[in-house]
Amino acid sequence: MTDTLKICLAQLNPIVGHVEGNIARAREARADAAKQGADLIVFTELYITGYPPEDLVLKPAFQDAARDVLDDFARDTADGGPAVLIGVPLRDGGVLYNSVALLDGGKVTEIRHKQMLPNYGVFDEMRVFESGPDPKPIPFKGVSLGVPVCEDIWHDHVVANLANQGAEILIVPNGSPFEATKHGARQNHVRARVSESGLPLAYVNQVGGQDELVFDGASFVMNTDLSMPLSLPAFSESCVMTEWTRGDGGWSCAQGETAPDPEGLEAIYGACVLGLRDYVNKNRFPGVVLGLSGGIDSAICAAMAADALGPDKVHCVMLPSKYTSQESLDDAEECARLIGTQLDTVSISESVDAIEGALAPLFDGRKPDITEENIQSRARGLLLMALSNKFGHMVLTTGNKSEMSVGYATLYGDMNGGFNPIKDVYKMQVFALCEWRNQNHPSGALGPEGRVIPQRIISKPPSAELREDQKDEDSLPPYPVLDDILESLVEHERSAEETIARGHDSAEVKRIEHLLYIAEYKRRQSAPGVKIGLKNFGRDRRYPITNGFRDAQ
Repeated sequence: MTDTLKICLAQLNPIVGHVEGNIARAREARADAAKQGADLIVFTELYITGYPPEDLVLKPAFQDAARDVLDDFARDTADGGPAVLIGVPLRDGGVLYNSVALLDGGKVTEIRHKQMLPNYGVFDEMRVFESGPDPKPIPFKGVSLGVPVCEDIWHDHVVANLANQGAEILIVPNGSPFEATKHGARQNHVRARVSESGLPLAYVNQVGGQDELVFDGASFVMNTDLSMPLSLPAFSESCVMTEWTRGDGGWSCAQGETAPDPEGLEAIYGACVLGLRDYVNKNRFPGVVLGLSGGIDSAICAAMAADALGPDKVHCVMLPSKYTSQESLDDAEECARLIGTQLDTVSISESVDAIEGALAPLFDGRKPDITEENIQSRARGLLLMALSNKFGHMVLTTGNKSEMSVGYATLYGDMNGGFNPIKDVYKMQVFALCEWRNQNHPSGALGPEGRVIPQRIISKPPSAELREDQKDEDSLPPYPVLDDILESLVEHERSAEETIARGHDSAEVKRIEHLLYIAEYKRRQSAPGVKIGLKNFGRDRRYPITNGFRDAQ
């Protein structure tokens, strides 16, 4: 029996599938915790494999590799240093579980399985795991630890069962992805569980990018009086010691560091940067290349890329056509100068002329239309992909969510690319992010301080510049109107009638809904991008391409 505990919370950035590398990083964290006299170090959900492992976890060889490094790591604890609580997929009796294991005294001493498996939104855990039984508390140094895993605390009965069985401290390993409003929701759920159970709780969340998902960390501790004596920073690794004391009213955590909660534009920008950084670095690209058009979308993507990777790893290319204005050329040059990136100019005019010339016999007698516009976009895509092939940099695609929603993008043209940091960011959010970045230098950003996006890029009317005097609003409603319609239809799945009732024109809503449905085939072929909102295209919103339903007749 002890009346004090020192528990290290390890908010780390694992790589899915890299079990040896993840364990090596865990060993480093444990060694640091040992120097600080920790009794226990806690890692996040499925830390050994990284989260989410998706169908990779169904591979028997992968399951064996995870178990092997778990057992090997357990042997480290024979040194008398801190015990380890760590997430790992484990097969038991032919059934695969999302599990946590306590390593102590040189062996695996306790195993618990996640009970509530999320199967909504971005989650498919029922596809790969079985639900565990009601978890029992884990005895550790005379203290009864309740270890609900992530989704378990979103359901009151799991924590209630642990409290009824004598749990004294709740420790929650998490793999909880970022959403713009999710941090507050997590705290509200934790507040409810602490209030109901009368137990303090440590919430330990993964950090880092994994394909479309970004894990924001932002781990925290909540005492039984609902105070938060400790909160870790968002979007960065952190290993922090917490000191716990048993008093007359039970256990409590001493005051520690309290990082500000991630919120608003700062949180969205941070998620985009971290998601891009990890996608590039974890997949071992030397940098990125993107078309810098003088428009707002490519400008914010260039700024994010410089903040994520450093300006020296960002290659910007201006790809002018006969419709490109001098203003756009000047704005692209100024933007690249402010950010500090390389900028090259490669005209597409000769390429477009050659393609149109080759097609002229087949197009004879037909008027120019969107076909000729798409040829320009696809010529740009071809040139960017050629640069990627030659120098190894990944092409960054820069279409925002408003455009992707209604198909205002060209397959194999401006949609070319390996990753899109603003895929889940609406156009009006892009404007706001540009203003925010000009006034702020994000924590950990590798790009320059101060203004990085020329004001004229922010203030001028958006245009694809694929024909004379073209403006986006020639084809689309004003972006404030479009974004509100799309947020209603996409994020909240409201009907056309409900959306019209928000004050929108009936014909406009029905047109946008139609465009939203018929652009599904384009989105299915688009690059992955950071999830920001409630319903990102891909993991969250999975609509059929062939779809005859329309609720707006």
